[in-house]
Amino acid sequence: MAGRLDRILIADDHELVRKGIGGLLQGRASWRIVAEASNGRDALAAARDTRPHIAILDYSLPLINGLELTRLLKQELPDIEILIFTMHDREQLVTDLLRAGVRGYVLKSDGGVELRAAVEALSLRKAYFSAAIAEMLIDQFVASSGNMGRTTILTPREREVVQLIAEGKINKQIAYLLGVSTKTVETHRAAAMHKLAFSTTAELVRYAVRNNIVQA
Repeated sequence: MAGRLDRILIADDHELVRKGIGGLLQGRASWRIVAEASNGRDALAAARDTRPHIAILDYSLPLINGLELTRLLKQELPDIEILIFTMHDREQLVTDLLRAGVRGYVLKSDGGVELRAAVEALSLRKAYFSAAIAEMLIDQFVASSGNMGRTTILTPREREVVQLIAEGKINKQIAYLLGVSTKTVETHRAAAMHKLAFSTTAELVRYAVRNNIVQA
């Protein structure tokens, strides 16, 4: 894409990480960081405002995690390129992110050279997965292509409510964050628990951890 200016969004709950990524990407005339966010909800709002070409996301984002955020971003901005920059490398998590639309994945332990290489590839609309996880990701994706995962039985809004519950939010707080009534939150909560055959909040929290909706 000669002459194109790629707008970049960075979302990580650690300010030092965000600033570090920004520093690594400085100096390239065709890259411009247009927004930063410390949680998934602010990242989604920033993406709506700035319409970035590339989003660099940590998986462990508060309020909306990297997986759910990827799904939402791809729904609203189908052409956006998503790069996950995280410490998490579990096979099922990587597979879920790939299915959601991620085309770049770099571990924080891989360092800045890999991160810049990934952004370069995505700016050319090419996929990039660091050497540490590329083979595992491809093998796992092929092996599990017929299994969409247990979390798909929940709707996106139900998964969002489950994440917020697992993060310790009460119904009133969740209603405020989602811009809905407390009754609507209770409905989504009840629907999720019914689908999963759970009777306690503790079971819901354990489910969220096991299925990568939230980190323990």
